[in-house]
Amino acid sequence: MRPEVIVIGGGFGGINVVKGLKDVPVNITLADRHNYHLFQPLLYQVATAELAPEDIAAPLRGVLKRQKNVTVAMAEILGIDLKRKTVHVRMGERGYDYLVLATGVRPAYYGHDDYKAFAPGLKDLNDAVEIRRRILIAFEEAEFEADELSRQGKLTFVVVGGGPTGVELSGAIMETAARTLPKEFRHIDTRTARVILVQGGDRLLAGMPAVMGERAQRDLQAMGVEIRLNSLVTEVDEHGVKIGDERVAAENVIWAAGVHGQPLVETLGTELDRLGRVKVGPDLSIPGHPEAFVIGDAAQAIDANTGQPTPGVAQGAIQMGRLVAEIIQREVEGSGTGERPVFYYKDKGSMATIGRGKAVTTIGSRTLSGFLGWLAWGAVHMFFLVNFRSRVSVILEWFWNYLSGERRSRLIQGEPHGHVKEVRGIRMFEERLQDEV
Repeated sequence: MRPEVIVIGGGFGGINVVKGLKDVPVNITLADRHNYHLFQPLLYQVATAELAPEDIAAPLRGVLKRQKNVTVAMAEILGIDLKRKTVHVRMGERGYDYLVLATGVRPAYYGHDDYKAFAPGLKDLNDAVEIRRRILIAFEEAEFEADELSRQGKLTFVVVGGGPTGVELSGAIMETAARTLPKEFRHIDTRTARVILVQGGDRLLAGMPAVMGERAQRDLQAMGVEIRLNSLVTEVDEHGVKIGDERVAAENVIWAAGVHGQPLVETLGTELDRLGRVKVGPDLSIPGHPEAFVIGDAAQAIDANTGQPTPGVAQGAIQMGRLVAEIIQREVEGSGTGERPVFYYKDKGSMATIGRGKAVTTIGSRTLSGFLGWLAWGAVHMFFLVNFRSRVSVILEWFWNYLSGERRSRLIQGEPHGHVKEVRGIRMFEERLQDEV
């Protein structure tokens, strides 16, 4: 009988395991809570209305339709029994010969999970659509809000966390307010919107070369983003945040301040690091369970070159997925009789985009910024998008946005939040108009 391989998670790591086993005599089950592969690095562009959800996601069944040895299952995994080699789902359990966990991570609120209702994170498409909804509604409500303090609160956006997600979100929100929307509103100047980026450390993009963080800070400040370094958010509610001892009225707060492992890994009964990631061996397997691997953001994988943890980026997950596929192939085909290969992370560069035609990119010893950095950033992201349709669609949207400043994916979906405040604002606005007449 063919060995059974279960891969949990259809992101960069999981997809590369599956594709790496294309010609190997195994039966693969790819399980994911969603039915799509998500290009997570561009989530912020969905959140800020530059791209539509379908531009950065592709159905897993479509991506893998030509690979005959894989079955896709849209399912939520409830638990894993490493001793019995079984995976538990709502309908029962399923045994495996090899298991690969590529479940990713979730936003970390550091003991303040109550913040989540007021400060959503950005880890999946639902998060991106919700953040986009909140951002667009803020301008709609401000248009008819006569109370000055309330209007300022609606037009104040606080982004918590100065990593790539926080930097990219801050720049995109400010660009939307300053460039895309001014001509579309009649009673407010959207350029008065306030974007505050809060970073606990002493510089932005702490996981990247210092020159990138410095350039990102200069470019964001030139756009009008307020940057608070060495600052912590100590309170979040529906009316705003507390940054240190300062209270800031803001009805839109976005959390990009860290990550934590998924609850599923806690069922493994193995050692986790302080971020809730599984501490894996040099071959990415769980200690004591050579048939079970954890890859991508869900793993604390040590780079055999440097002895340091691998950064949680797409290229790391891709490389881990390919190594695990290689190990499984060697063992299934009988050529893996010696020691398993260990994981060496190959750093192919770091990058973050700041706004239209602006990005910071480091490839090897060379750092590019501004327009050249943006072109390099775009080329790399195009290469990793999973299908031709997505690449064409995204290139066209970026080109149009660069020329016109338009963000065309601005449909507000779902029920508006803050409805009571919206009605109050409209009434006050109507009363003001009557007084003027």
